[in-house]
Amino acid sequence: MRGLFGRLRRDPSPIDPDLWREARAAVPWVARLDPAREQRLQALAARFLHEKTLTAVGGLRLDRRRAAILAALCCLPLLEFGVEGMRGWSELIVYPDAFRVNRTHVDAAGVLHQWDDELIGEAWEAGPLVLSWADVEADLAQPDAGFCVAVHEMAHKIDALDGLLDGTPPLPRAWQRQWARDFQESYDRFVATVERGRRPALDPYAAEAPEEFFAVCSEYHFSDPALLAEAMPAVAEHLARFYGPSPFAA
Repeated sequence: MRGLFGRLRRDPSPIDPDLWREARAAVPWVARLDPAREQRLQALAARFLHEKTLTAVGGLRLDRRRAAILAALCCLPLLEFGVEGMRGWSELIVYPDAFRVNRTHVDAAGVLHQWDDELIGEAWEAGPLVLSWADVEADLAQPDAGFCVAVHEMAHKIDALDGLLDGTPPLPRAWQRQWARDFQESYDRFVATVERGRRPALDPYAAEAPEEFFAVCSEYHFSDPALLAEAMPAVAEHLARFYGPSPFAA
């Protein structure tokens, strides 16, 4: 019986071809993939739908088409990394729009601070991935605008696989050292630009922390690779190697 279940886990049912064509037409990044990479993405998306629970909240309805679109978007960053990037979590929660979360923090003086954040996406280190469907649709409508919330949150999931959410995903040792050096140098320059009040080339949210820098740069790799390469050539080179060439690369 264990052997049977193991085989079923390894070989999820393929996505219906008509359904995949609908998802492909809806997701500009998928439409631009070469046939071999598209086939690889389709297999990853089938596994994603097989292994993850997709939960719609707030009155949102997730039909088969929307589920396939979400799976394709979440698997884009896994084209080279592979199925290992799905490890450690089991649920995708989708809100109809931006959602509010309550935050708490105890400062050095022992004072408890509470506040609400409005988010369009969130990735819990050992829990679900959460997305706003309205913002997914906005990304699909403007795929070259520098944003892709699904890629951003999946970058966090990949980043956390080595036990540290620090902007450096699991990599071979030599590449990891080079990655950490190049990303840290680029991050430091980016933060300095933001702190001086100058307008940075990328979304200033990337200055929040090294892990946000990695996630934001990942968005630009897929949605505006030319801008990323011009602003941060070393970072762009690492991401092209890690994710494969951007579908929007010239």
